[in-house]
Amino acid sequence: MPASILEEGGHLLGAASAGDIIVRLICPSCGSLHVAQVLGDNGGISYVCTACGHSWS
Repeated sequence: MPASILEEGGHLLGAASAGDIIVRLICPSCGSLHVAQVLGDNGGISYVCTACGHSWS
């Protein structure tokens, strides 16, 4: 990624340096950043938005 993109997102997300990889999950339904990772019954990983309740895997 170009350094300018990392600098822009870095101050918003608290990134330490351009070498760090930061992944923020965004709810595909409402666009919220309030996403929790949950373990499914079969051992898989799913995600749920704590703002709107939408879940996906």
